[in-house]
Amino acid sequence: MDPISFLYGIPVVGLVFQFVGYVIEIMPSAGPIFLATATPIALGALCGVMNERSGVVNIGIEGMMLFGAFAAATTTSILVVQFGGGEGMPFGASPALIIGVIAAIGMGMLVSALHAWLSISIRADQIISGTIINIIAVGLTGYLNQLISKTSPPNPGTFSSFIPPEWLVNLPIVGWIINMFLNQGPITMSVLIMVIVLQVLLFRSRWGLRTRAVGEHPKAAETVGIDVIRLRYRNVILGGIFAGLAGAYLALESAGSFQAGMTNGRGFIALAALIVGRWTPIGAFLAALLFTSSEALERAIRFGAPPGQLGEILSAIPIQFYNALPYIITIVVLAGVVGRSVAPAADGQPYEKESAT
Repeated sequence: MDPISFLYGIPVVGLVFQFVGYVIEIMPSAGPIFLATATPIALGALCGVMNERSGVVNIGIEGMMLFGAFAAATTTSILVVQFGGGEGMPFGASPALIIGVIAAIGMGMLVSALHAWLSISIRADQIISGTIINIIAVGLTGYLNQLISKTSPPNPGTFSSFIPPEWLVNLPIVGWIINMFLNQGPITMSVLIMVIVLQVLLFRSRWGLRTRAVGEHPKAAETVGIDVIRLRYRNVILGGIFAGLAGAYLALESAGSFQAGMTNGRGFIALAALIVGRWTPIGAFLAALLFTSSEALERAIRFGAPPGQLGEILSAIPIQFYNALPYIITIVVLAGVVGRSVAPAADGQPYEKESAT
C-alpha cells in the first residue's frame, strides 16, 4: 500500500488528509475563483487603508460599495440601449460598461466626501458617520431599485474574462498562478496592481510618509508644514475610488445586475481584513484571500465534489453553512489578532487645526 492510500485509510484523520489533498488538487482550476471572490473585499480594504492611515475611521465602506454597485448597474442599464453591447471589444467593455464603472467610482468618491465632511470638518463621531452611510445606502438603494425595476430596465451585462494562452497556463509550477491572476475580468485583474502600487506609495513615497505622519501624530505633522485637514480630505475622498470599484465589480463583473443588499456584509469583512493585514495593502489583500477561501471552496465542491466518503460529507453540508463560513473565519482570525495589531495612533481622533498666535 502506498503512503497516500495508507494516510487516507486512517479513520477520521484520513478524511482530514483527503480534504487537504482535495484542496491541493483543485487549486489550479479553482485559483481564479479564489481571487474573484476576494476582489470586493480587497478593494474595500484598500479604501480602509487610505482612510485609517490618515487617521479617519471608516465603517461606511459597506454603504459606499452598495452605492457604487447601484450607480454602476443603473447607469449601464440606461446607456446600454443607446451604445449597445461590447462585441469585439477587449473584455466585452462596451461604452455603457465603462461609463458605469466611472459612475461607480464617482459615487464612491461622493459618499466618501460626505464622510470626510462629517468626520473632519463637523468632527462628528466617525463610527456614527459610517453607520449613517450604511443605513442610508441599504434603504435608499433598495427603494430606488424597486422603483426602477417596475420599468423593466435592460440587463446591464458584464465584463468578460481574459483567456490567457494555453501554453502560459500549462507552465510547470507557476502556470496555475498565472491563470489565477489573468483568467479574470478587468477589475479583478487590476486588484494586484493597485495593491502593489499603493503599498509602494504608502511606504516609499513622500505622500506615504506624510499620510502615515498624519495618521500617527497630526500635531507634529502640522509643525513641519503638512496641511493635516487637506491631506485627510484628499485621502478619504480618493479612498472612495476603491469602494466604488468594489461596487462596480459586484454589479458589472460578478452578478450582472443590482440586487438590494448585494454587498452582503463584504464591507465589514474588508474592515476585518484591514486589521488582520495590519493596515497595509498587501496584508489586507492576503487577509481577503483567507476570508473568502471558504466561499471559493464551496463553489468548487458544488461543481466537482471529491469522490468517496469525503465527497458525500461535503455535499451533505447545507449551503447556508458555507455562506456563513467567511464570517466565522473572520471572527476567529480577528479574535486572535486583536491586541496584536496596533492601529495608527491618531485613528478615529478628530483634529482641530492649531490657531495662529
